[in-house]
Amino acid sequence: MIKENLDLVRERIQEAVKKAKRASDKVLLIAVSKTKPVSMLMEAYDQGCRDFGENKVQELVNKYETMPKDIRWHMIGHLQRNKVKYIVDKVVLIHSVDSLKLAEEISREAVKKQVQVSILIEVNIAGEDSKFGVSGKETEQLIRQVAPLPGIHIEGLMTIAPYVENPEENRQYFAQLKQLSVDITRKNIDNVNMNVLSMGMTGDYTVAIEEGATCVRVGTGIFGERQYPV
Repeated sequence: MIKENLDLVRERIQEAVKKAKRASDKVLLIAVSKTKPVSMLMEAYDQGCRDFGENKVQELVNKYETMPKDIRWHMIGHLQRNKVKYIVDKVVLIHSVDSLKLAEEISREAVKKQVQVSILIEVNIAGEDSKFGVSGKETEQLIRQVAPLPGIHIEGLMTIAPYVENPEENRQYFAQLKQLSVDITRKNIDNVNMNVLSMGMTGDYTVAIEEGATCVRVGTGIFGERQYPV
């Protein structure tokens, strides 16, 4: 099942890239593996997946300890400050930085562990009450506050678009995030890149790619419906 699903997702990524006249190597597929057992992750690994996204620190740490060391782990869920110390030296990218306090904690732990941590600023581009992230208007201010912190590099922006039946409804939000990244690039802020746009999930990743996503986070499309412990 996982092989067939991955083949389909990769095919759809190629089609979206072609439609948008973009280079296919500019889109990274992150397999969102939250709640999934290691056996399923290893199936994806055997099919060439090396980038995995987790929502919970404990789950990420457990899988990090047991799985091959060439895996690139992405923290894509809401990150509590007291959990930062467990993952700063284990992840390739933290997608969900949404406050100065969280960034300061990441910086503190990065300096302590003598590592450099790549982060994305999470933007609640649709302004949903139920979602984390700063508003589009607050994004530049947060970036300017975070950029000087030691041990941290801002690599771009991330958003979680609304859950919709028709992915076209989210095109506007993906376009807005892309425009925001362009606007921030023009400001030439030290220690800030806008090379990464993490947007698009199982239901809408092709639309996100057409609007400029460089990272898509696909879970259900690869592993099937989420499994929660009873």
